[in-house]
Amino acid sequence: MNYPKKVTIGDITVRDGFQHEEKFIPTEAKLWLSEQLILAGFKHIEVTNFGNPKGMPQFKDSDELFKKLRNSKVVKQQLPGVSLTAITIREKAIERAIQAKQEGWGPDRILLMVSTSESHQKTNSGLSLAEYWKMSEEWVQKARDAGLAVNGTVSTIWGCPIEGPTEMGKAIEFTKRWFEIGATDVEHADHDGSASPDRVYKYYSMLLDAVDNPEKQIVHFHTTRGWGLANVLAALQAGMTNFESTMGGIGGQPANFVDGVPVSGTGAYYYKDPNIVGLVSTEDMVVMMDEMGIDTGLNIDKVLEIGRMVERIVGRRLRSEAIKNGRIPKELSGRNW
Repeated sequence: MNYPKKVTIGDITVRDGFQHEEKFIPTEAKLWLSEQLILAGFKHIEVTNFGNPKGMPQFKDSDELFKKLRNSKVVKQQLPGVSLTAITIREKAIERAIQAKQEGWGPDRILLMVSTSESHQKTNSGLSLAEYWKMSEEWVQKARDAGLAVNGTVSTIWGCPIEGPTEMGKAIEFTKRWFEIGATDVEHADHDGSASPDRVYKYYSMLLDAVDNPEKQIVHFHTTRGWGLANVLAALQAGMTNFESTMGGIGGQPANFVDGVPVSGTGAYYYKDPNIVGLVSTEDMVVMMDEMGIDTGLNIDKVLEIGRMVERIVGRRLRSEAIKNGRIPKELSGRNW
């Protein structure tokens, strides 16, 4: 089997991971985690969401967190080589990001999102697909003119929690459209754990046949049904080299109940139990890739240390097996190195 020799891994715990938590994670804990991830070697970090905090109070500290991180003495030397992302689904959020960038403390990169499912698009953004593309055409250019990189995410590629099965080929069309309107890179997202390894391999093979910039394509999996790492393996086999994940495999749909208060989030949960959904575990993916001889560029022992601390931050056992059992000793791996 042929696998890439080197990959890029972005960690999105501070945003996608914590957005799922039903308690507010202290700003200092988010700052600590951001700093430690950077020290462990991550070059891509999702920091926060610039959307209205009324619906997602987990991000009511977005400005404060970005300013603290930009002024951090702990990672001052590393920041020039790191891309910090803020989620900006709608116009006001993009406008906030542009202003923050101009003031010198904002993100390097923002993220907009379309779904191949019309009903999910409406639920997630409040706009139809046609309306969202029209908005994106205007605001992607404004963001690029302000010096921001722009990620265009394509979601519900393998299935929608509202509509069910979706057409994978539609996501290829959307990928091309993102680049046509100025996106810097594209995230390909399994939104709710609908992807199976066979269809993952098929989709990413189709994608790499259709694009001329494979390094700009980012793999994003949930592991709701336990297939996350199998899907990572399938994506590697297809030739993908850019992945993202969360510590402990936390994350998913924004919480609609935070610190004892019901909030709108993005509506009713798509799942029965919030503790059994989430993304691929950063720790497990990094350890697996290391054992396969794939260079992640990360300090793996530090990643495992961070994972153990994230469990303490959220206050429960998470889904990483690697932080429980550690790395495989090299002398037992059948290799001489």
